[in-house]
Amino acid sequence: MNGWLPEAINQGWTYHDRVAPALAGLEVSGFYAARHRHSDRATWRRRLAAGEIQCNGQRLQVDGPLAAGDRLAWNRPPWLEGAVPAAWGVVVEDGDLHVIDKPAGLPVLPAGGWLEHTVLRLLEQRHRADPAGIPRPVHRLGRFTSGLLVCARRPETRAWLSARLRESTAAGGAWAKPQPEPAEPGLEEGCRKLYRALLVPGVLALAPGESLVIHTAIGRRAHPQLGQIWCAADGRSTDGTTAGDLAACSRLTLLERSATADLVQVAIASGRPHQIRIHCAAVGAPLLGDPLYGPGGLAAASARPGDGGYRLQAWRLELERPGGERLMVEAPQPLGISG
Repeated sequence: MNGWLPEAINQGWTYHDRVAPALAGLEVSGFYAARHRHSDRATWRRRLAAGEIQCNGQRLQVDGPLAAGDRLAWNRPPWLEGAVPAAWGVVVEDGDLHVIDKPAGLPVLPAGGWLEHTVLRLLEQRHRADPAGIPRPVHRLGRFTSGLLVCARRPETRAWLSARLRESTAAGGAWAKPQPEPAEPGLEEGCRKLYRALLVPGVLALAPGESLVIHTAIGRRAHPQLGQIWCAADGRSTDGTTAGDLAACSRLTLLERSATADLVQVAIASGRPHQIRIHCAAVGAPLLGDPLYGPGGLAAASARPGDGGYRLQAWRLELERPGGERLMVEAPQPLGISG
């Protein structure tokens, strides 16, 4: 298997939207600028003039008001996708279940600027002639999060495993509550996921083996590049949240300390966007090299969620399989301070 997939032009993609009543009356450019904030109205007008946008099946070239229920399609022309690492090890392969050790830098599913250079597309290409079927991802990992990614060939298995993974991140897991804690948090439930990360050193007031439970809520806040972005809730209201903020809980355990980095294990009891990055930053110890989330857990204006530079690994997974047996796997090379 080749180590890297070189940059290449893809085939383009069509994005579909339907106009909600709240946005009716907006011109096409205004709708797109409000719905997809990566581009301003002038950019959307240029796309209209180029014939890239359709409304109810008719190609548009001039701006105009929209009605509730209108169906829009933006035919994005082919674009250049950057080079990505394309080699991975297979940790579990037993027919239906397929667990890989995903490299950092490789997106899991098509989104944003990535369409073909993803785990999903690579699996489809490499297993299209496999009589057992194509393994497809059950869950997501961030582009720069390495480690265990669970895939399955059968849709019913993917549905089962997805439900177990959701249950494992149900808000307010028993181990996160102020009561006697089980020795192995989350093990008594259907699934247990553990991550490792390198943090800015010298901030955590913990000794190796000690833990900290973090309850910082996560919500959307204004961001100059994206319109809104997930980050630590900033306490604008009396209860510390605003409408749309999500309760979140993580347990952080210090494993090793050095002058260059702190190595931690993180178990999450809620599956919020960028939760580990935000929670570590919220307690003043961001992931080492994270360009987006700094001390306090707010987002830097100059960075985006897909920017890399940090080290985060999904390193251990225990889950219940559809037949009732338990599976425990670990990444072949657990993240450490030296590498």
